[in-house]
Amino acid sequence: MRSESEAQRLARGSARLRRAAAGTRGSADGTDTRNDAGTAGGTGAPRDGADDAGTAGGTHAGHDGLETARDAGKPVSDAEPGGLRLRWALLTVLVGGLALAAAFPPYGIWPLAAVGPALLVVALRQQSLRGSFAVGAVFGLAFFVPLLSWVLNLAWYAWVALAVSDTLIFAVLAIGQRLLLRLRAWPVAVAGWWVAEEALRDRWPWGGFPWGRLAMSQAEAPTVRWVSVGGPPLLTFLIALAGACLAWVIIERRVLHAACFACVAGLALAGAALPVAASGAASATVAAVQGDVPHARNLPGLLNDSQITLNHAVATAKLAARVKAGDLAAPDIVIWPENSTDLDPFEYPVIYQEITAAVRAVGKPVLVGEILENPLRNVGQLWLPGRGPTTKYTKRQLVPFGEVIPLRGLLSHITSLTALQPVNFTPGHQAVVFRTGKIRLGDVICYEVGFDGLVRSEVTAGANLLSVQTNDATFEVDGQTGESLQQLAMAQIRAVEFDRSVVVASTTGVSAIIAPDGSLIARSGIWRQAVLEARVPLLTGQTLAERVGGWPEYVITALTILALIGAAAGAVAERRSGHSGPRRPRAADAAG
Repeated sequence: MRSESEAQRLARGSARLRRAAAGTRGSADGTDTRNDAGTAGGTGAPRDGADDAGTAGGTHAGHDGLETARDAGKPVSDAEPGGLRLRWALLTVLVGGLALAAAFPPYGIWPLAAVGPALLVVALRQQSLRGSFAVGAVFGLAFFVPLLSWVLNLAWYAWVALAVSDTLIFAVLAIGQRLLLRLRAWPVAVAGWWVAEEALRDRWPWGGFPWGRLAMSQAEAPTVRWVSVGGPPLLTFLIALAGACLAWVIIERRVLHAACFACVAGLALAGAALPVAASGAASATVAAVQGDVPHARNLPGLLNDSQITLNHAVATAKLAARVKAGDLAAPDIVIWPENSTDLDPFEYPVIYQEITAAVRAVGKPVLVGEILENPLRNVGQLWLPGRGPTTKYTKRQLVPFGEVIPLRGLLSHITSLTALQPVNFTPGHQAVVFRTGKIRLGDVICYEVGFDGLVRSEVTAGANLLSVQTNDATFEVDGQTGESLQQLAMAQIRAVEFDRSVVVASTTGVSAIIAPDGSLIARSGIWRQAVLEARVPLLTGQTLAERVGGWPEYVITALTILALIGAAAGAVAERRSGHSGPRRPRAADAAG
């Protein structure tokens, strides 16, 4: 009798399974991922959502990108319903990518820095791995293409190469974020994912390109002071965590999740209440000279023009005249921009004489941006009255497709840029602090301001004042200001991060003098000659960000990688368990 009862229970269990499978195949909606498990024959084995459209008798949810139980790496009974179909997910991240781009200058709508990551989470939820790559690719293109549109002034292929390479990195890593969404604490893991993603792009390919970091959109936001605690990686983490919690609210619509979002957003905004470190009573008067360049409509017209040096010499002479007339205080140091001499002054005597005359006229040290030959280098060199050129700093992080041409052999067949830049620049290898009077000046050149370690190295070497020499003319030919303003925002963030005054000197604008709290003391327009002067504090204290260095980024990235490994291992284990064969009905199932 016992064996007969067992057989009866098994028969009843099988009948229930057949009825459940039939109900799944008959569903007209097909949007609940639990129904994706049904297959022809009613075995209930999970399938890949990417293959659903081609399976006889299967539902059509996978064709639209909705995650199936197999894609999620979960047993059928554990799959979450409610993910977006692929077409809607792609539209969502299109909006999200554009929103994130608008968080950065020239638009500067900084709250959108949390909205973009939130929409990415909403779109990635329940997607297959291939769907996750597509979602990441669309988000990346919608973000990087407009963010980097100013690169078009250099060359169309440079714009395409940078935008597409960053997009591919982002799309591949988006698969990782999809896996992290399996974790209980996924909002924290997603915030770590953004830090890790930025860490990779800051270093690779071609030496890295640190544009588009969430933190760098916050120069005018109350959140910005968090960079003085843990640098840009900490601020990126907080912004991304707020975005992840916002996505949690959108997905779950629960009071508890709304409270979590409010707490995280409040914490990020509380950065405005962080104390401002102030140490040292010394101050100095600094001047930035923006000599302007010929507004040529093509790259050759902007290069190797002796007019550039003459413009800066004339502007410096005007500064000297205003000082002599008593209209301005005598500066303690004058900063000329990057490429203020496009011709090597040691190869061209006329250029050397023009610089010498300008330094003599103002009677103060002048930091001159020079292009030096043999080997080709981009340097900032301090010229002293009566002594001429002295200490120089050589740019360490060279611009891909500008100072270094990747894939030179291939590009030589499709563009003339390799002929305009036939030799790659030689990078420098160390920080240099210029010492003059009370001033200890640390210099970075152009987009070096985007690299955490480079700027930090100047401060740790003893700088009490920072300068950013830049030449933005190439990227402003068509009137775009994105590159100039994005770079200015980075300089403002560096001022807050290290509690240092920063002088930004540009050939064509935007030039600026920035207070240690990140506020703008003075600022110029673009495509005009200008001289800025202000008295700034020379602070010497250490912020917590300087003390901890790169450790916040290292720790967050390492923990995120461990979380990703755990999420991937769990997905693989559950997938294997789901593919171990048709599930045999258990006695408990039959009895139920």
